[in-house]
Amino acid sequence: MQIKQYTEDAVRLLSQLIATPSVSRDEKVAADIMQKEMLRLGLETHREANNVWTIGKQYDNNKPTLLLNAHIDTVRPVASWTREPFKPELDGDILYGLGSNDCGGGLVSLLQAFCYLNEYGCAGYNLVYLASAEEEVSGKDGISRAIPMLPHIDVAIVGEPTGMQPAVAEKGLMVIDLKAHGKSGHAARGEGINAIYKALDDLVWIRDYRFKRISPHLGATVMNATVINAGTQHNVVPDVCNIVVDVRTNEMYTNEEVFEFINNHTQCECKARSFRLHSSSIDLEHPLVKRLIDMGKQPFGSPTLSDQALMPWQSLKLGPGDSARSHSANEYIRISEIEDAISTYIQLLKI
Repeated sequence: MQIKQYTEDAVRLLSQLIATPSVSRDEKVAADIMQKEMLRLGLETHREANNVWTIGKQYDNNKPTLLLNAHIDTVRPVASWTREPFKPELDGDILYGLGSNDCGGGLVSLLQAFCYLNEYGCAGYNLVYLASAEEEVSGKDGISRAIPMLPHIDVAIVGEPTGMQPAVAEKGLMVIDLKAHGKSGHAARGEGINAIYKALDDLVWIRDYRFKRISPHLGATVMNATVINAGTQHNVVPDVCNIVVDVRTNEMYTNEEVFEFINNHTQCECKARSFRLHSSSIDLEHPLVKRLIDMGKQPFGSPTLSDQALMPWQSLKLGPGDSARSHSANEYIRISEIEDAISTYIQLLKI
């Protein structure tokens, strides 16, 4: 097994992707590159919008199916970059560039592992490899658009940066808009009903309430008021106060359940923007997790959101790199991390 050659191929592809701007909803050229590379590798490709996938050649309807997934899109570069974000720069073991860590390292490592396993077989699973779009914005044309076209999936490995430790649970996300209604009036005359004051009790409750069900891997479900808008000028009592609440659910609650609870305990008008980004988890007794533990890996819970939130099957995150580097200036991945990832994926899944 030529891991060095697989690694060189992965780094070559990743460098090409770094040099190709692929901010969410603008991933067409990156998707073209991924499809061209899969074809070069002799893989039959399928595409829907900017999502590209391939199915293992030994697919058998009687076997469970494992999805290998990572995303091709990136966030926009922050202003504090001191390097050129779209110029791949190799410095010893480090490859700099936007998307190198999140999630280019996992994207190219999973593709190389898929190629090996597609040729030599894996441990009782069918394999599907999917390079998905719009992950950073949970967009409607991302993985959600591809899922109905995939074969039946039983479990997924998502190549987000986890230091190649298995993230067996992931927090969900729900954004809630609260609106308090008052009555405008002249501030000097003490007229009107101040909507800010009407919202105060709800803000205090949001600040102080602690959800009871604690996850062993994710901790508590948490909510934070993150944006408040009210008033037009200093001498007008505001008649409306709008509050945005960020809610991060653990796997012990559904988003719908948490919304109903918040709605029943606040006086403001309450509306959830979406329920679709649920928390996800995988049973610690799942064969993949048990195998990883046998390999010396340490399961943990991830606070960051990924395409797992949109998957209707069990999944775990396992990928090269460090989540702390994601969305930061001078993002990078280590070549040794990519090499280790390819080896680990193959060791985990080969016959």
